[in-house]
Amino acid sequence: MPQLTGLHVYPVKSTYRLSPDSARVEPWGLAGDRRWMLVDPTGRFVSQRERPELGQLRTLPAEDGTLTLRTPGGSSVEVPPPSAARRDRLAEVEVWGTRFRAAEADDKTQAWIAENIGDFRLVHLDDPRRRPVDPDWAGPGETVSMADGFPLLLTATASLARLNELIAAENPEDGGQRLPMTRFRPNLVVDGTEAWEEDTWRRIRIGELTFKVVKPCGRCVVTTTDQETGVRTGKEPLRTLARHNRLLQKASFGQNLIPERPEGVRGDVLGTLRLGDPVTVLETGPRWPAGALT
Repeated sequence: MPQLTGLHVYPVKSTYRLSPDSARVEPWGLAGDRRWMLVDPTGRFVSQRERPELGQLRTLPAEDGTLTLRTPGGSSVEVPPPSAARRDRLAEVEVWGTRFRAAEADDKTQAWIAENIGDFRLVHLDDPRRRPVDPDWAGPGETVSMADGFPLLLTATASLARLNELIAAENPEDGGQRLPMTRFRPNLVVDGTEAWEEDTWRRIRIGELTFKVVKPCGRCVVTTTDQETGVRTGKEPLRTLARHNRLLQKASFGQNLIPERPEGVRGDVLGTLRLGDPVTVLETGPRWPAGALT
C-alpha cells in the first residue's frame, strides 16, 4: 500500500524547508506552512522565480509564533508574529492576482530585511480566511495560505524516478545527474505508487484525513534551482516534463490538494499527518488532458 514518506513545511514562502515527522492539517494547509512571505514595494509576492537565493534563508518557528530568520552568513533576527488583533499595520499584498490584507512585521525586522535581503517587506497572514482559493477549482469558503494557489502539494517518488530515467536517457550530456524531490518543494511525498499514478487521482485518504485532488501543478523555473545552493542548474526538469508530462498546457509534476473537514470536527485543526501513514485512493478519473479544459 502507498504510504506517506515525506512532510515539508515552508514557514516563509520560497525559503528553505522544514521536514517534521508529523504535522497538523488546517483548512488552508499544514500548520505553519507559508504564513509569511516577502513582498516588493508594490505589495506583490517575491519568490525564487526572481530571487533563487531566497531558498537559502533558514527559518525556525517557536511555539509562541515567533519566527527566527537566518541568512547563510549567520545574520539572524527574531520576528514576533504581527496581527490585526494587536492593531499591527496591515498591508495590501498580492499573490498571482489575488489581493488580500496581511500584517506587517515590526520595524526592526524590516530594517534587517532591507540590509540582508533587499528592498522587500516581510508580512504575515494572521488570518488565512482572508485569501480564497481560486473559485474555478474550489468550493465556497475554501481558503489558502500564501502558497501559490492551493493548501497542499503532493508528489510521488515513482514519478520522480521515472522523470530521472527520462532525463538520463534523452540528455546524456547532463551526465546522468538525478534530481532530488526537494526541487519540487512538495508538502507531501508518497511512496509505493506507479509512475504518474497521482495524475488520475481525484480523492484520497492519508492516515485519518481525506483530501480532494483538484489540479495538476504546472511547473516553473524554481524546479531548475538547486535548493541546497540557490544556483540555477540548466533546463531540467522543465524540458523533459514538457515532453512527457504536459497537463493543462503546462509542464506538470505533482497534484494540488484541498483538505476535507472530517465530520464532527470543529475549529482550525482537522487532524494530524504522520510519516508512514497509509495512502488510500478513494476516487479516480481520467488523466488530465495536455490542453486546456473546455
